[in-house]
Amino acid sequence: MDMKPAIRRYQVSDEAVVVDLWSRASKLAHPFIEGEGEGERARKLREIYLREAENWIAEEAGDVIALLGLLGNEIGGLFVDPRAQGRGVGRALVEHAATLRGELRLGVFEANARARGFYELMGFEEREHQLDEESGHPVIIMVRPAR
Repeated sequence: MDMKPAIRRYQVSDEAVVVDLWSRASKLAHPFIEGEGEGERARKLREIYLREAENWIAEEAGDVIALLGLLGNEIGGLFVDPRAQGRGVGRALVEHAATLRGELRLGVFEANARARGFYELMGFEEREHQLDEESGHPVIIMVRPAR
């Protein structure tokens, strides 16, 4: 069942719950990346991405269930609590980002077939392939034109 979560800006007080959510969602989405969801990658989330990106939170009954980070018109990350996946939360955050920015870009790991399918359903198109500098895994750059 699709739901309409409440969407709001990330606040510093959300850090602990967001890092936990990111860790669980990342490990599920990226099992092919050694150390995903912890260590140095978690430090970068806390010290760089949560501070430098424009971050949006989706909530349900007051609980944080998803995070979307924007860097200009690029979705730097979309992470939905595994317990809330498949219920329209990611879709709501992507549509929110599109309302704010129009055209959207993102990079998705080639090995993350579930996310690639989701983004295709959301109207994103493949534009190029590259290697992720940090992990060495192939990434597909996708663009969703403004509507």
